[in-house]
Amino acid sequence: MRTFKELYSQIDELKVISKAQRRKQAIRMRKMTQSSVFKAKVAKSKLKVASPEKIKVKAQKLAKQKILNKFFPKYNELGLQQKVKIDQIIMSKYGSKIDKISKKMAVKLKKQELERIKKARENQSNA
Repeated sequence: MRTFKELYSQIDELKVISKAQRRKQAIRMRKMTQSSVFKAKVAKSKLKVASPEKIKVKAQKLAKQKILNKFFPKYNELGLQQKVKIDQIIMSKYGSKIDKISKKMAVKLKKQELERIKKARENQSNA
């Protein structure tokens, strides 16, 4: 059985892909989210605690977002090419800062995760 890290390294989202491939992937995911099987899997996964790797990934995304909000507040309004360029700048300039912030955020996220699970299980037992 493969570990999360192995699977995560193979995800297409992280690899450089063309606009057409990205659009095709978005359409496929949109269709998939409508299926009852997918919805059931999501509901089941909400009752489980996320693995440390997943928490680390979430923390890194939040840390990157924090840096983006601070130095590039209009990031969401930019075009795709400009976003790619800014992402490269951020990783080269602020990569170490993102790592430091993400380590601190991982601890907070773990606590939030446990709290979220507790509430979700409570709600499920009440419903």
